Amino acid sequence: MKVFVINPGSTSTKIALFEDETPVFSTNVTHDAAELKKFKEIPDQLPFRMQTIRAALTEAGVSLEGIDAFAARCGGLVALDGGIYAANEKLLEHARTCFAVRHPNTLGPQIAQELQKEYGGEIFCVNPPDVDELDDVERITGFHEFFRQSKGHPLNQKENCIRYAASQGKKYEDMNLICCHIGGGVTVAAHRKGRYCCVNDAVNGDGPMAPTRAGWLPATDLVHMCFSGKYTEKELYDRIVKNGGLTDHLGTSDAREIVARINDGDKYAKLVYDAFIYQIAKAVGGCAAALKGQVDAIILTGGISHDKYLVEHLTEYISWIAPISVQAGEFEMEALAAGAIRALKGEEEVKQYTGIPVFENFDYLKS
Repeated sequence: MKVFVINPGSTSTKIALFEDETPVFSTNVTHDAAELKKFKEIPDQLPFRMQTIRAALTEAGVSLEGIDAFAARCGGLVALDGGIYAANEKLLEHARTCFAVRHPNTLGPQIAQELQKEYGGEIFCVNPPDVDELDDVERITGFHEFFRQSKGHPLNQKENCIRYAASQGKKYEDMNLICCHIGGGVTVAAHRKGRYCCVNDAVNGDGPMAPTRAGWLPATDLVHMCFSGKYTEKELYDRIVKNGGLTDHLGTSDAREIVARINDGDKYAKLVYDAFIYQIAKAVGGCAAALKGQVDAIILTGGISHDKYLVEHLTEYISWIAPISVQAGEFEMEALAAGAIRALKGEEEVKQYTGIPVFENFDYLKS
């Protein structure tokens, strides 16, 4: 089966052609940043991105004739259950309008639709960023107006869990797993029998700090900072989600550089990086509690899981909970292709996107 995978980013689009689950072509198509800035809205970028993608395929001599399916990364959707979604009109409409969020990944199914017009094939979106399978008790915060959200790495998280389960001769839906995605963002999630039931909100300032994100912060101290008059709203927002964490402390988001500094005797770098590892360990412990101690394995994934220092020290904290499997790196392209293949083979139900969120609030429980 031939599957073409599309994963748009801020200034590039990753594309790959798979035959069954084997990639036969893969590249990261770069789009000129200055040109992208000329477009007022993200959907306006579509013709320009299509031109550069088609040029890259032509240059590589890659034909999409006989394609069976397109698998597209897609954001901008309402909160939904995990799974494989057909790119129906409602999904395409929400992608075109950036209904839930303005992000380049909303272009994924639109690019697929343009290519489908020429080559045929089906379009699938696999475990979009908007997957929300949180337990209700996980949503509650200390303010009745605020709810914890599921904002993490469901595509890579679920793919790693599926792969681990297969390595044990089992199904993802039959296991309780904790998965730690440790990369530019950090998410630690509990997967109960195939549901992504507990995960920190890596986008809005929750969970362990990350290379560029602040993670947990003392709320009252943050309130004082907000009203100090020293910062604009954007400056504080950027510090929380773009310039916080390791970058705020050490001036770099590169774990390799930090470990080199530790090896050279930098005591503050060691303290901060050890705290980073400690916070991930605490989040793993929280997920173990959410699973009531019934944990089959802990999976470490993401780019920083290549770091032996992190794996060794994190293992010291959490190995008593369950066996640890290191599956370093990211498998987003493989996950998209594998999902489309499961759909084509009828191994997994293809869901229809309704545009109705799986969660809004708990008003229906209030008398």
